[in-house]
Amino acid sequence: MDTPEFPQGFIDIQDATQNNLQHVNLRVPKYQTTVFVGLSGSGKSSLVFDTIAAASRRELNETFPSFTQQYLPKYGQPHVGQIDHLPVAIVIAQQRLGKNARSTLATYTGIYSLVRLLFSRIGKPFIGYSDTFSFNLPQGMCPTCQGLGYVDDIDESQLIDPEKSLNQGAITFVSFAPDTWRWRRYGTSGLFDNDKPIKDYTPEEYDLLMHAPQQKLAHPGEGFPRTALYEGVVPRIRRSIIGKKEASHHKAAIDAIVTRKPCPTCHGTRLRAQVLTNHINGKNIAEVTAMDLNHVLTFLKGITEPLATDVVRELTTKIQSLVDIGLGYLTLDRGTSSLSGGEAQRIKIAKYLTSALVDMVYILDEPSVGLHPHDIQLIKQALTKLKEKGNTILVVEHNPAMIAFADYVVEMGPYAGTAGGQVTFTGTYPELLASDTLTGTWLRKPHQWGPERQPTGHLALRHVTRNNLKDVAVDVPLGVMTVISGVAGSGKSSLVGALKQQLTSDYIDLAQTPVGINIRSTPATYLGVLDDIRKLFGKANGVAVGWFSYNGKGACPRCKGKGVTITNMAFMDPVVQTCELCHGKRYSKQALQYSYHDRNIAQVLGLSVTAAAEFFKNVPDVARQLANLDRVGLGYLTLDQPLTTLSGGELQRLKLAVELGKQGTIYLLDEPTAGLHLQDTDRLLKLFNQLVAAGNSLIIIEHNLAVISQADWLIDVGPDAGRYGGQIQYSGVPRQAVDVAQSRTGVALREWMR
Repeated sequence: MDTPEFPQGFIDIQDATQNNLQHVNLRVPKYQTTVFVGLSGSGKSSLVFDTIAAASRRELNETFPSFTQQYLPKYGQPHVGQIDHLPVAIVIAQQRLGKNARSTLATYTGIYSLVRLLFSRIGKPFIGYSDTFSFNLPQGMCPTCQGLGYVDDIDESQLIDPEKSLNQGAITFVSFAPDTWRWRRYGTSGLFDNDKPIKDYTPEEYDLLMHAPQQKLAHPGEGFPRTALYEGVVPRIRRSIIGKKEASHHKAAIDAIVTRKPCPTCHGTRLRAQVLTNHINGKNIAEVTAMDLNHVLTFLKGITEPLATDVVRELTTKIQSLVDIGLGYLTLDRGTSSLSGGEAQRIKIAKYLTSALVDMVYILDEPSVGLHPHDIQLIKQALTKLKEKGNTILVVEHNPAMIAFADYVVEMGPYAGTAGGQVTFTGTYPELLASDTLTGTWLRKPHQWGPERQPTGHLALRHVTRNNLKDVAVDVPLGVMTVISGVAGSGKSSLVGALKQQLTSDYIDLAQTPVGINIRSTPATYLGVLDDIRKLFGKANGVAVGWFSYNGKGACPRCKGKGVTITNMAFMDPVVQTCELCHGKRYSKQALQYSYHDRNIAQVLGLSVTAAAEFFKNVPDVARQLANLDRVGLGYLTLDQPLTTLSGGELQRLKLAVELGKQGTIYLLDEPTAGLHLQDTDRLLKLFNQLVAAGNSLIIIEHNLAVISQADWLIDVGPDAGRYGGQIQYSGVPRQAVDVAQSRTGVALREWMR
């Protein structure tokens, strides 16, 4: 398996046809770092994640007994002829860590178990074993907050309009309107005069309405459910809505009535009082977990008891690997739900750096996303360590700094979607630079500064102390493109949060929050053009529009419009097959008989956005929406692609496409170039310039030097992250930042321009 080209051997992929791959044959060197490049949608992920990683994970799962397999994640059979010499794959993806309120950096990494062990062994006075120090177990948790560290209070004034009676809708909380089933529990209780304004209630009546515990009524009014219990409004909302599944539907309403504050008993430490009496060198366990990782290392160095030697060594190794990858600013008690995707990915990389396993293939999805050029150095060092231990590294990337770091480069292309799926280049980085491939050509282009337009006004931020910001004062220009930069965790998002509070006029917030999507959501449904397309088909054929809905009348009778049939196979993988009746088209035979300009509905929805914009060029409303999607660099998506398959950067650009065409407004963006090839980044910059020319303000959190160099104004936050950041290092035009030594972005720009 070793050849002169690959002396240490290679992974041999033969005839891969997964998604848009066009019968790809490829050899990837082992024990090297290979970076896969190419346009979004060119087939990089189809090859690396959906073929190589899926095949490896599937084979590994099949080594376990059938009983165990039913509990393992399921991976579909990739469409590939054969893969030889395939190591076990570990995928380090960009997903954020879980939203569990009990999960902290220390519990997620296993560090907290060791810290608990340390305090139970050598902490004075002895109060119990390791479990006593756990805020997730009854013996350690604070009884008031159950180990969460906070309590939720309900602001009653937000629930009641005192001027109104029950019949007029005095209970203002969502789902308690007059004559709803929740309201009837009060309106038919017989306890109140339903026409009397709340302000006229006696204290006893008000208490009965708002605070009464669950009870059986002796003489309920007419219409009160026979077996029901009566309960005051506040305990009922707390019991049946907050913290239940229903809470997600009423998030905004709950946020308006709930105030979260540190637990008055444990003051946010999560632990019962007795646990905090146990100390090592004057510190209790809560004081240690409140330290950032750099300070925890210092604390561990001061421990000399022989009994603790092994635990301290193990702890130091785990924590040092997180510090080495640039996360020394995080505290051990930091909730995992507040970590960014980039931070989560680095925590996972650090975990594997201390692993004794070798001969693995580590597969990373854009590890540079969310990282400042300064931090990217640390990722490179970490990946080099992983490789030198005897592993193979595969990276899907667009960042030039990460491409330059490769031992071997594979470019997919030549274009996206059906026009991609081929290997257009293999070789070293210098060979790529000299090649005439798309990526090689773009990497050679000289770097230059942007136009530097004059602002039309300013927004003054003064004495900002949000999160880690240290009494910050800065003017944010309007009417131009402003970039806020700085290392991950330096305070950029906190600055934008403070900015939002100052904004009085409407603004468009395109941060990378999820859009409400499910498996049936597609670009066509999200843009709202599917209804227009269905009407065109209905009118052209003189039939009901419902025939062109795969959620309704036109759905394939076998797969009910899903395009696939899913057969559960007990402990084996569910078998997902393309529907035999509609061949994945989602529509019934009758619906597919109708055509519009010689194409049926499934053929039209299978078009890429770019092709569909041309197809509908004589239908202005549809063409305009599709052209906007093309302008934000999403022309490669098909109209029927499930939105569940899109990345955070793609979803943000999708939201931007819907908001285009507004004038005199402020757009807030958070790393909009994430996941974009150099060519698409350039297209997006042209769009940003058009938005500014149309009188809009752009305020962008970004690490991409190509974007920063084109901005009119740069605000650099830093110098480092967490408590070591939170200050303005530079505010001015980007080209002058290169002379400011304390600006990490300025230093990176200087290198980049060279």
